[in-house]
Parts: sequence; C-alpha cells; structure tokens
Amino acid sequence: MIRLNKLTKYYHVAGEKKYIFKDVDMTIPDKKSVGVLGLNGQGKSTFINILGGSDYPNSGSITTSKSISWPLGLSGSFQSSLTGKDNVKFVCRINSATRSEMIKKIDFVKDFSELGDYFDMPINTYSSGMKSRLSFALSMAFDFDIYLIDEILSVGDKNFREKCKIKMQQKIEKSS
Repeated sequence: MIRLNKLTKYYHVAGEKKYIFKDVDMTIPDKKSVGVLGLNGQGKSTFINILGGSDYPNSGSITTSKSISWPLGLSGSFQSSLTGKDNVKFVCRINSATRSEMIKKIDFVKDFSELGDYFDMPINTYSSGMKSRLSFALSMAFDFDIYLIDEILSVGDKNFREKCKIKMQQKIEKSS
C-alpha cells in the first residue's frame, strides 16, 4: 500500500507558486493497477517521479513499506560516457547489490537488451531505441514490490515489445 498525505508540489513561476497538485490524500491498495491520466504538462511525470523518489514534494508525505521502482524505461539517467555495462554496474552499486547479484544482473541486462557488442560501448554511441532497450532491461533486472510506468512501454521492434510485455507481466504477478 502507498499512502499519500496532503502531498503538494509546486514550482515558482514569475514570482508565484504554480501548483502541480495540492493537498492530495490518497491510498493506493496492494495488488491494484492505477493509472494517472491527464494532458501533457499536467504533472503526471512529476507525480510518478515523486513516488519513485527522484523528485520531492514541497510538503506532505508518502508512506509505504514497499519497494518502489524508478519509472520503467527511463533512459535519460544514464551516464553517456560510460558503457552500458558500466551503467548497469553503477545502478547495482547504488542499489546495494552483492558482487554475485551484480554479475547476474549484468548478464541478464546484456542478454535481455539484445545489444550485443554495443553493451560494452559508451551510451553516447547508442540510438534512442538502444537506450530504451538497455533501460527496460535494467529495470527488469531488479525486483520491486511496485512498478512505476511513465508513458506507454513501446520499446524496440514487435518481437522485443512482446518479450517486454511477457517479462512485465511476470514482474506484476510477483509484485505487490
């Protein structure tokens, strides 16, 4: 379960507070899929980033005992001068993976992403599709109780999308 208590997010625009959302109270129960709908620029990504811990509310709180993923498929967070493999190692380290877990995750990401030799090349040599494949594979290498998806997952060609769909369904079945 995720409990939001008086969650508020705003930005200062032209000297005034522009509220993205204000005093949101909500309980998201376990084993439920929840969608956040709205037009572009209405705060959906901001909301998801706050739930995932990559942004912070101005006030209010989020309470949960569950592990929450970063937004799946988020490829803008890679260090572009590092290889795909080194980016995976970095994420493993900040998520306290043991050496043996790291090796398994590296192998999984390399295999699942289907990047071949590019996995050992710097991210700045990747196409946007390759970055998306790496990002999704990295997201699937970790087990979370709750998965956040920002935008529809449309990674790669038809076969790769089907592979992603199957893997995501497996993760959902195991998660809270």
